Amino acid sequence: MRDQEPAPRDAERRLSTKEAAELLGVKPETVYAYVSRGQLSSRRVTGGRGSTFDAREVEALARRNRREAAGSSASGGELSVRTGITLIESDRYYYRGVDAVDLATRHSYEEVAEWLWTGRMRPGTTFTAPAASVAVARRAVDTLPEHAAPTDLLRVATSAAATADPLRYDLSEDAVLGTARTLIPTLVAALPPAGHDRRDEGPLAHRLWTRLSPRKDPDEASLHTLDTALALLVDHDLAASTLAVRVAASARAHAYAAVSAGLGVIEGPLHGAASGLAHRLLVDVLDQGDAAPVIADELRAGRRIPGLGHRLYPGEDPRARALFALLEQIPRAEPALLAARDIVETTARHAPLHANVDLALAVLTTSCGMPPTAGETIFAVARTAGWIAHALEEYGERPLRMRPSGLYAGLKPPQPLPE
Repeated sequence: MRDQEPAPRDAERRLSTKEAAELLGVKPETVYAYVSRGQLSSRRVTGGRGSTFDAREVEALARRNRREAAGSSASGGELSVRTGITLIESDRYYYRGVDAVDLATRHSYEEVAEWLWTGRMRPGTTFTAPAASVAVARRAVDTLPEHAAPTDLLRVATSAAATADPLRYDLSEDAVLGTARTLIPTLVAALPPAGHDRRDEGPLAHRLWTRLSPRKDPDEASLHTLDTALALLVDHDLAASTLAVRVAASARAHAYAAVSAGLGVIEGPLHGAASGLAHRLLVDVLDQGDAAPVIADELRAGRRIPGLGHRLYPGEDPRARALFALLEQIPRAEPALLAARDIVETTARHAPLHANVDLALAVLTTSCGMPPTAGETIFAVARTAGWIAHALEEYGERPLRMRPSGLYAGLKPPQPLPE
């Protein structure tokens, strides 16, 4: 093996694991990951448990990493980031190599989140929020005006929960996973009830239901559909909000701050808020009983039809397909399902687009008596688990590697001082 080779005759400079990690700008565990990938060779310390590394080899790898980072940001192409979390291809997507739809339909949101974080399945796992964290988050949320959006509430709750965690700056894997398992239920617990008492026990989907729907006794099919929606939305590769989270983690922001970065992006109408637009469109179609005049108004106003098409899926969005199949088992969802089908068929006259997950979420929220913003809340709570997975992955990389170079297009200097 390479780590057993004898030392060369020439005195070579050796680095400890800590020194190699500092030079590469990564954690010590990542140094050993480089060894396992064949990118570095190591030599065991005689009589000790540690390893040493050839300084020239480490310096060459550091230069190569810097070149790769510079090339990806200045080449003019799309930014590419190595990740082992989610793969999207051929109208399907996978969490750590396993079909995401299969996982989401067979396991709870919490179990899928654990799989995404650790690559291990923990059947029956539930997330519990510390009382102190919930109390400070609720107090902060209660100060907001009634018209505050869901992401406003979640951002404030995240910041408040961070203040209750004096160890939030610990970026070790165990500490970040501990944060994830308490932050997500804290966010749900901080949301105001939807017309009846909060539920703070049981599966996360059941607790979230009491914040979204005024219906006190949901049927099991509705709860399972909500739980599956959360699991389907856990992650979706490098979406805009996820990239923001990785940039924050690259700067070594703690997990709460990284999640806040994601929440700041998810509010955009082209991202997490898109389901609210689809909800309103669906309600208009239900009110008029026909999609044609509603679609005509949207097109006349120059607006794209929400809930249709996805740049990563030339065919059908697998998340929408899975949710529609579950919604068909809920009798009261039939009118909204028929309206959604009418929207797709009417729009297909000028643009053959498939329904995406936003339209499926709109059917869920409309048929369950939830407000238009409910889809955004589901999206944000679900995606928090994915953001944590990406933050963990980024903490193991070289700091500040996501620092693109600006292509200056302003006035050529030197310019005279302004008067």
